[in-house]
Amino acid sequence: MKRITSFRKDLEAKKAVKIIAGIDNFDMDRVKSVVIAADRAGASAVDVCANEEIIKMAKETTSLPVFVSSIVPEDLAMAVKAGADAIEIGNFDALYKKGMRMSAMEILDIVKETLSLIQKSNVFVCVTIPGHIDVASQIALAKELETMNVDLIQTEGAATVEAQSQGARGLLETAQVSIANTIELARNVEIPVMTASGLTSTTVPMAFAAGASAVGVGSCVNKLNSEIEMIAAATAIVETVSRVKEEVLA
Repeated sequence: MKRITSFRKDLEAKKAVKIIAGIDNFDMDRVKSVVIAADRAGASAVDVCANEEIIKMAKETTSLPVFVSSIVPEDLAMAVKAGADAIEIGNFDALYKKGMRMSAMEILDIVKETLSLIQKSNVFVCVTIPGHIDVASQIALAKELETMNVDLIQTEGAATVEAQSQGARGLLETAQVSIANTIELARNVEIPVMTASGLTSTTVPMAFAAGASAVGVGSCVNKLNSEIEMIAAATAIVETVSRVKEEVLA
């Protein structure tokens, strides 16, 4: 069975969890720890940067589907040749720290060039909708991506807000934009939506309640100091999602 088949099944069941190592995380040891954490936690997929050696390591370390993130079409084409199970045009939060902002038109151009380079190649394609653009533009972009047969869209928003509170309230403030974007997009397109950016085990249930079919979790795992901590955090996410699903079916 192709690796991505298991992810598609979790997506259809609205319980997919992707653990994100980081689009700009080229530290082999740290990325390997994230991959191991995703694997041990029983996540649905892991997401790594567009580096051939890191992709190879991830494929050898886990049987989970390996997503590769970049905004460079040539790098994404390389990732497909290197064995990526899915490509992600996006995960922009790390880029915002460098002062970069992607417009809807720029995203479309990158997607078109990437699809042209890979000839779709039966690879799963996900695209992040920039959280800083207005909602109407997000919806228009999502609809255009749907016509291009993109498999999944991912929301974001944490980089556009700064939590003013501590504790659970602060976690909600960080996640609220991405979750709000999920509501708007899920209402307007048929393509599955993955909520990402600023999520924790406290806020992932809200993402699914908002209409998400999947969640993408990065910083609450990949910023931790040890592999054990990463495994614990990733496991908490996966267990929370499983519990929410069981409660819905009960």
